[in-house]
Amino acid sequence: MLNSNHVLTALFLLVLPHAASANSLADKFTPGTPYYFNDFDPGQKPWQPGQYLNLEEVYKNYQYYEIVFDQDGNGITVNRYLRGNKENSEKYLVLPDKSLRKE
Repeated sequence: MLNSNHVLTALFLLVLPHAASANSLADKFTPGTPYYFNDFDPGQKPWQPGQYLNLEEVYKNYQYYEIVFDQDGNGITVNRYLRGNKENSEKYLVLPDKSLRKE
């Protein structure tokens, strides 16, 4: 017969890595602050914003993205820039599985 403590410990160890990755994006990025990236792939599952750069690093590029995280960490606003001019802005909802859905 299995010891219930061993079963609970095994379940905890299996779930722990998933719980750690389920942190809100607001825990990693300051809400309302613009972050700059060389690229943006909304189809990536789970979506990870990658390494952000400072404005000077991306401004020299033909195209770059500015991402602003919502206060609750459940949404993002993505602004695409071409040659330093804002071309468009899109809002995405961050789903529980960390994929994105365009609003």
